[in-house]
Amino acid sequence: MSDDGLEELATIEGGIEAEIVKSKLESFGIPVLLRYEAAGRIFGITLDGLGKVRIMVPRPLLAQARQVLADKADEAGRADGEGSEGGG
Repeated sequence: MSDDGLEELATIEGGIEAEIVKSKLESFGIPVLLRYEAAGRIFGITLDGLGKVRIMVPRPLLAQARQVLADKADEAGRADGEGSEGGG
């Protein structure tokens, strides 16, 4: 995928979480390009901005990608017990 027409969806600390987000978006048919901060990628450092990963998606799919991530956050909240009925 070329960089033309891409928008930054999010910036994430660490490659593992970025790969998870990428997989989630791609499962919805949204192509993703991950842009790694070079030193963090080479040395495996995720301190003070090293290791940040920019998640890039095509401009026309930006709103859809944001919705996918918002839905993912809602699902995580429900899994943590937020909004559960009959809780403690």
